[in-house]
Amino acid sequence: MREPGRAGDEAVRRARRRIVWTTAAIITLLITVVGGVAYTVMTHAQDDQVRREVRYGAAHSDLSRPPACMWLYGRGAAVMPNAPVGFPLYADLDRVRQTRAPVERTVRRAGTVYLVRTEMRDSGDVVQAVLDLRTQLADRSHLWFALSVAEVVGLAAAGVTGLVLGRRAVAPLAEALARQRRFVADASHELRAPITRAHTRAQVLARRAAKDGLPAAHREGLALLVTSLGRLGEVLDDLLSSAALTAGQTWRAVRRVDLVALARSAAAEEAERVRERGLTVRVDGPPHPLWVDGVASALRRAVGELLANAIAHTPPGGRIEMALSRSGTTVVLAVTDTGPGFDAGEAERLFRRFHRGGGGRYGLGLALLREVVTSHGGTVAATAGGPGHGARFTLRLPQSAPPPPAVPEPAFRTWRAWRATVPLSGRPRPVGGPGRPGRSRR
Repeated sequence: MREPGRAGDEAVRRARRRIVWTTAAIITLLITVVGGVAYTVMTHAQDDQVRREVRYGAAHSDLSRPPACMWLYGRGAAVMPNAPVGFPLYADLDRVRQTRAPVERTVRRAGTVYLVRTEMRDSGDVVQAVLDLRTQLADRSHLWFALSVAEVVGLAAAGVTGLVLGRRAVAPLAEALARQRRFVADASHELRAPITRAHTRAQVLARRAAKDGLPAAHREGLALLVTSLGRLGEVLDDLLSSAALTAGQTWRAVRRVDLVALARSAAAEEAERVRERGLTVRVDGPPHPLWVDGVASALRRAVGELLANAIAHTPPGGRIEMALSRSGTTVVLAVTDTGPGFDAGEAERLFRRFHRGGGGRYGLGLALLREVVTSHGGTVAATAGGPGHGARFTLRLPQSAPPPPAVPEPAFRTWRAWRATVPLSGRPRPVGGPGRPGRSRR
């Protein structure tokens, strides 16, 4: 089960990670682009250079003294001792003699690459120039290695830079979230006592008004005041619960909870309200418990909120069903009502704080419900049947292992307990004077 109340901290961590990854991606992309441009420019420059060299050598160089890394073949040229094997290319020589058009191509021999140009000089002699590209290929390999090292260094620098930027950029957000939590908790705590007193006073006045026979308009006004103060108290309770949940203060009594019993208890608590509205509530669950790990009070509040939400939005004479089941390793609670429903596109927005949609669902209840369920490692989702076709809220929680069977206690735990059950005549009698420990005589 995950630590509860870390939604804000998780958002801060996500923002920090996003900054780190974004910074790393930008720096990596810049290094890749710069390296690619440098490699492309270098290869084009090398290609142009070697082509100029081989063309000049084939057209003007002395056959007996060719440039470095170049061999010349033609009439009257001596074969040099370091000449590569497989040259000259006689097919190219014959072709140039026939067509008088130069032929230029690359040839791979003996693990290296040669640029070969065959052309006819102004004197009518056909010359073939062979240039070894080993040096250029080595330069390109060195450039690739340098770019790879720069990429690794850039990634490390990007990670460090992203961490520094993430901490500095997200620090104000984390501080703002902490201040918001403190403000919500302090304000709710300070307002809770006077509002509770006002609510109690309003209830007393409403009862006195009923006894003293005040006009109906006054009694209705006092009843509305009691209801409004009660709802305000519920909002403050939600704020306090949300602040405590966000700060991780309510995660103290984690134990196995039977969700079936929790749902039946929630339905029983709402029985009077259900009768007043003329509704029908049915709890459909297996006869055996469905165990989940969590805080009983928090889960009771979540299940109660689902039922209270359905009751509040189901018209008189409607029907509410609470179906519990098991799906694999997940316990599922589905609450379906026959209320006005909502638009399909509004399903996710219902869980936002103080969101008010077309169906009238608003406040902190559903938002706090999602926080509780998420902190227990579960999910909650709303499904719309369409306007006028009810709504379905599905809560999923990881199933817990059933509690171990009770081990029967031994009949006698201690020697003293055993002696208490043995008659005096059957007990061993001590030997020795008073005040001295004696030995049992059998």
